[in-house]
Amino acid sequence: MKAWERELDWIKKATPPTDSNKREENWMEYLETGIASDKKLMKDWISFVPGSLAPCHIVVAAVQSMYNRGYDVSKAEDLIEVGLKAAEAEDGEALQQITARIYAYLNQAPKDEAAAYWKYNHYSSWEEIKQAVTFPETIEVDIHSKEYEKKIAAGWMGQLIGGALGTQIEGYTTENIRKTYGEIREYLRSPETYNDDITYELAFLEGFSTYGYEMTSEELAFVWLGMLPDGYSAEEMAIRNLRRGIMPPESGIQNNYFTDWIGVQMRTPIHGMLAPGNPKLAAELAARDGVISHSDNGVLGGIFNAVLTSLAFVESDIPILIRKSMDCIPKDSEYYSVIEFAYDCCCKYSTWEEAWGVCEEQFKEYHWIHAYPNAAAEMIALWFGNGDFDETAFIIVMEGMDVDCTAAPILNVLAVMIGLENIDQKWIVPIGDNIDTYMRKLNRFTFQELCNKTVESVRKAVKSK
Repeated sequence: MKAWERELDWIKKATPPTDSNKREENWMEYLETGIASDKKLMKDWISFVPGSLAPCHIVVAAVQSMYNRGYDVSKAEDLIEVGLKAAEAEDGEALQQITARIYAYLNQAPKDEAAAYWKYNHYSSWEEIKQAVTFPETIEVDIHSKEYEKKIAAGWMGQLIGGALGTQIEGYTTENIRKTYGEIREYLRSPETYNDDITYELAFLEGFSTYGYEMTSEELAFVWLGMLPDGYSAEEMAIRNLRRGIMPPESGIQNNYFTDWIGVQMRTPIHGMLAPGNPKLAAELAARDGVISHSDNGVLGGIFNAVLTSLAFVESDIPILIRKSMDCIPKDSEYYSVIEFAYDCCCKYSTWEEAWGVCEEQFKEYHWIHAYPNAAAEMIALWFGNGDFDETAFIIVMEGMDVDCTAAPILNVLAVMIGLENIDQKWIVPIGDNIDTYMRKLNRFTFQELCNKTVESVRKAVKSK
C-alpha cells in the first residue's frame, strides 16, 4: 500500500469523539509535549538541571559555544537580553521569534579569523586521527579470566558511584560548593542511577552485543533511535537529525552548536572496558560512537577517556596512565592544548586547589558542560587523588563543573585499576542491586546483569573476529 493510500484509508476510518471538549484537551496535551511547545522553548532559555537544580540556559549556551568555536556571534548576543526577558514573561510569541533569529545568526555566523580556535588543526574522521597518533602497543588481557570479570564489575561500580555523586552537585563552582556544603566526602543524599550518564553506554553495549567490534556509526545510530527517547544539547540535536534521516557523521554536525561539549567524553568508559589493554581499538570505538553527536574536539575528548579506561587494565601508575593517554591525542589539536595545560599545572603546583584554580581561570570562557574545563578537572582529580578512591572522589566533586560527567568516567578508570576491594563500602552499599534508566529498553536491570552482559559480549565479539 502506498503512503497516500494509507493516509486516505486512515482519514476515511477516523471518527470524531462524541465529547467535543475532548478535541481541545487532546490538542493542548500535544502542544505541551511537542517539540515546538512554549513550555519546551522556555526551558531551552531558563531551566534547572535535575538532581542539582543548577541553572541552565541552553540557547545562550549555544551562542557561547559557537563563540568558543571561533565564530563572530555578536548579532546573536545582541538578542540574548530581550530573549531572557521574554522567557521570564512567558511570552511564547516573542520568544519563538527571538530564538529563531538567534539560531539563524548562528547558522550564518562568519569566522573570527583572529580566534585561537583556528590556530589548531581540526580532525573530522577517525582516519585523520589515527594517522596523527602513534598508539601504545596492545597488552593482552585475558578476557576469560576471573580477574577481567572483577575489573569490569569494579569499573561499572565506580562509574555508578561517580554518576550518582556528581548528579547531586553538578553545575556549580568550587567556591560555592564549599560555601554550601563544606567538604563533600560522601553522598549528599541517597544515590540514584536515573540520569543520562550511563544510557548512551548501555545503547553502545546493546549494539555491540549484536554487531561486535565491526559495528558502524550508522548501526549504533539506529540503536539510539530504538532505545533513547530524547537527549540534551549535542545529543538532542543529533537525535533530531537522526529522526530526519541525517546519519553520522552529519548528525553530529548539522545545526549542532554543542559539538565540543562533554557528551562523548562522558560516555566512553564503555569503549575502554570492551577493549582492555588495547588503546587504539578503544579510541576507534569511541570515535565511531562520538561522531553520532559530536565532531572534532568533542570526539577527541571521548577518545581520551576511552584510552584512560583501556590502559587502566594494564597500568598501575597514575602519572604514566595520564601521559600515555595524552599521547593518544593529536598534539596539534586544541583539545591536546587543554589537557597539556592541565598536566603542566599538575606538575607545577603542590595541591589540587592551586592547580584547579589556575585551570578554572584559564577555561572560564567555556560553559560548565563544555569538554575543556571538565577534561582539566578529570586530569587534576586523577593526579592529586594518586590512586586513592576517596580522595579522587573528593577532589572531582569539589572541582564542580559537570561533575557527574567527570566523576563517572574517572572513578570507572580508577576502580578498574585498584579493584572493588579498595573502594569503601560507604560508596557501594547505597547503590544497591538495581539500575534504573529512562530508556525504552533496559529501563530496569540488576548490576550483575550489566556486568555479565559486558563480559559475555566481549567474549562473543572476540570469538567471532
